[in-house]
Amino acid sequence: EYGVELIGAQAAAIELAEDRLKFKEAMLAAGLAVPASGLAFWALEILLARSHPWLMREPHRPKLALVLSVTVVWVLGMVTAGVWLWAFAFRALGIFPTMETSVYFALVAFTTLGFGDVLLPQDWRLLSGMAAANGLLSMGLLTAMLVEILRHVRIGQIEMARKKG
Repeated sequence: EYGVELIGAQAAAIELAEDRLKFKEAMLAAGLAVPASGLAFWALEILLARSHPWLMREPHRPKLALVLSVTVVWVLGMVTAGVWLWAFAFRALGIFPTMETSVYFALVAFTTLGFGDVLLPQDWRLLSGMAAANGLLSMGLLTAMLVEILRHVRIGQIEMARKKG
């Protein structure tokens, strides 16, 4: 389209990698599992794509607030799911005697709060660092996703207003 020569990749491969739905279909066709977090990202993206025409129409501010609210609740849901996955792992491994203790420790580790009032046994303490690193990376990725969603919606609204005016 722009007369630029591609080196090392074909345009079709790049298009496949950039389109999440096409990429998911290709991974499933190849027999590779798609992580649940990837499914959650795709679900949110599909929701935004379907509501795109409505989001672009006036008034913009209330719709931007709605997108922010929905995205924040979605982010909270993803963090909650991550904490519960760690809690189930701790409980299944028999590290903690109760599910409440497992959830509490997973939440403290995942959010990198680190109170230190509940600790893993020495044989398992490496898992606390892994849970903390997983939580830190998840928070970073989810924050980036939140900012990108808001940026995408706002840029679309501004472009639509320019076309009208």
